[in-house]
Amino acid sequence: MTATQSGNMKAVAPAAVSAATTTGPSPSAPRATDPASGPASGPASGPAFVLLGAVQMSLIFTLTSLIVPLPAIGGEFGLARDGLLLLSAAYGLTFAGLLLFGGRIADRFGGRRALNVGLVVFAVASLAAPLAQGPGVLLTARFAQGVGAALTAPAAMAVLRAVFPQPAAYGRAMATWGGLSVLGATAGNLLSGVISALSTWRLSFVVPVAVAVAALALAPRLLPATPAGEGRSLDLPGALLATAGISLASYGLVLTDAHSWGSTGVLVALLTAAVLLVAFPIVERRARDPLLPLGFLRNGRRVLALSAIGLTAAGTATAFVLLSLSLQEDRGWSALQTSAAFVPFAVTLLLAGRAAGPLIARYGTATVTTAGLVTAAAGLGLLALTGLAENTPYALGLLPGLLLLPAGGAAAFAGAAVLATDGVEPHQAGLAGGVMNTAMELGPTVIFATVLALGSDKVSLAAMAIAFAAAGFLNTRIK
Repeated sequence: MTATQSGNMKAVAPAAVSAATTTGPSPSAPRATDPASGPASGPASGPAFVLLGAVQMSLIFTLTSLIVPLPAIGGEFGLARDGLLLLSAAYGLTFAGLLLFGGRIADRFGGRRALNVGLVVFAVASLAAPLAQGPGVLLTARFAQGVGAALTAPAAMAVLRAVFPQPAAYGRAMATWGGLSVLGATAGNLLSGVISALSTWRLSFVVPVAVAVAALALAPRLLPATPAGEGRSLDLPGALLATAGISLASYGLVLTDAHSWGSTGVLVALLTAAVLLVAFPIVERRARDPLLPLGFLRNGRRVLALSAIGLTAAGTATAFVLLSLSLQEDRGWSALQTSAAFVPFAVTLLLAGRAAGPLIARYGTATVTTAGLVTAAAGLGLLALTGLAENTPYALGLLPGLLLLPAGGAAAFAGAAVLATDGVEPHQAGLAGGVMNTAMELGPTVIFATVLALGSDKVSLAAMAIAFAAAGFLNTRIK
């Protein structure tokens, strides 16, 4: 793999991948593993959760599915480095930038209606991408995918709130929901390597197309209708400021992979984004129906949970990209061998996600979140110490960290998802979904760009480990 390819793979990482402090469960903490269990769940809640969960996983799968084949796409279309940077970031730019507005649309027009519209846009764009005969069509399709995803993700959470109307049942559902996004990102990374090794990158789009079409077909039978929020405005000035600010900030950070932090392009993007994002809360204070009510973020526990979500997403993305590069560049492994190296990671993530619900029920949401952050910190620390060494055997150098990181990450993500949505009113379910997904999208972009600026890959992983440990400590202090 060339140095240019290495930089390109690093550039895609930013697009890649609640309330008790005691040891006992909080009143809203989950009490069962199955999100469909409990008296508050209707007979169709299980299939509905599976459908919505598959949709959420496919949205995050699409973020990471082009990581490995990006150099091949560049060779096929003759794209230079800047073109590949924009292509890798396109989906994440519109996805992250429009999430808050997507949440407001879901609350205003009803979750299921917004979900259907978002799925149609996502499906059409996902079908157009593999049919592209030139880079312009592929780039447009990736931007359009992000638009569809930004409508779909918060709408799915709004519908989920209607599927589980009681707080206890909703908490159980969120404990499982929290791990789906990390699992989707992991699946995208693994399958992208297999697909690129055995076939063409165009087949990566089969998964999002199939899931979107199936969801559109099954939604009328499995998902409940959700009421529209009559009388609420969409706060277009706030939406414009948030979308432009988040998108420009994300793009500016992505550019730092190919340009210095002091370059004109990076400075213009980041400074303009800063002005827009500073203006956002000023406009929101005066809005009749603000896009993001500022009181929503006055809950210290919720803010910390959102930070943990962003941090977990960033930690997973950082480990995947840096270790993938190390295995292929330093050890000479193929894309297929590299994907196989992460299979234990994926299996542990699946098992830990399944165990998160019972652990939260027994020990409490905050305790499990803290333990997950500390465990993930240990995994990242081990990877920093031994994971990048060329001569260290896989079983001794990589495997311990690849087991601890997903075990802790799944627990932290599940607990943080419950904490972030604890106490949210049904009419703000779309807002909660937009905020939570924004944290998940911005985390890899902001944190990954920051840790890469520290120097070596070992230092980057060590910095992530310290950040996880610090978040775990803060989680024990904030009530």
